[in-house]
Amino acid sequence: MKPSLPLVYLLLMKFLLAENTTADSDILAPEYRLNGSLMSKALGTKKELILQSTVGLYRNDKLIAHGIIVDPKGLLVTKASSSVGARIVKNFNDESFPIRIRKRDETTDLSLWQISPSSFSWSAVELQEELNQTKYGNWVVCAGENLEELMFGVISATGRSIGREGGVMGVLLEESNSSESGIEVLEVLPQAAGDRAGLKIFDKIIGVDGRQVKATQQINRIIKDKDPGDLLTLLINRKNKQILLRLTLGHRSVAFDLFNRNLLMSGPVSKRKDNFSQILQHDLPLKKEMMGGGLYDLAGNFLGINIARVDRVTNFTLPCTVVLPTVEKWLKEIR
Repeated sequence: MKPSLPLVYLLLMKFLLAENTTADSDILAPEYRLNGSLMSKALGTKKELILQSTVGLYRNDKLIAHGIIVDPKGLLVTKASSSVGARIVKNFNDESFPIRIRKRDETTDLSLWQISPSSFSWSAVELQEELNQTKYGNWVVCAGENLEELMFGVISATGRSIGREGGVMGVLLEESNSSESGIEVLEVLPQAAGDRAGLKIFDKIIGVDGRQVKATQQINRIIKDKDPGDLLTLLINRKNKQILLRLTLGHRSVAFDLFNRNLLMSGPVSKRKDNFSQILQHDLPLKKEMMGGGLYDLAGNFLGINIARVDRVTNFTLPCTVVLPTVEKWLKEIR
């Protein structure tokens, strides 16, 4: 009995797969990957400019942010809230230079740093008004973590503003309109602001910032106008003993994202990722320690500064239209 044609076909395919399958057969050759050598060649000499004008900021020998050189004399701009305490920068040649902060802007979350005087002549990015290269689906590129290669991605959403999210304690409170004994804490989110301050389940909040509270809405009204990083003093009743706690408010998205499975898989994200007048959104696989670096198009034109890692496929970038006025003002004041 002769085997049927479909059976012969299946046997042949099985043989070919067995002959040609290796441990790496399902992996695209490096030169064809999005972050591979052929992609990097697309930028030509612009690749070197991007890498040479990007630096890594370090604190205690640990990378905490990227930055871009905006003046050949060694002035760089980065994400302010990520670069606190930076002591040195390293360039693409892994050379180290001491730095000091010169300016900071809370609105944009940008800061200006000065690299200590040296004989080094720095390559600086060309700041210009935003080009028409930031439409949904357009290619974008930035320096890799160690400033050795480039990373590629696309604009993944329409540019827009990101509203203020406000500060939170990261706790769930009982709903009460009139409680003489205080507002009971029903749940404390792990690693959130309340947890770090020492709040516990069954604690009863009887005072906030020196004011007595008897209703949940009173607490909410006090917190409503505060931002992440603001200090809150809580007077609590714990097992009939009064305790004063000092609590630094956290970010709403960070606190409640702890229960989002997708974001748990994303790894660490930026603490501040809200209250920006305008952002570009892209999908480059960046780490939060790479915020502060530049975003470019395939012609090597500077598009903006990466300002927030939101999740594993979402990053926010401040476009040139936001970055340029602040940086130009700083440079005029310093020069």
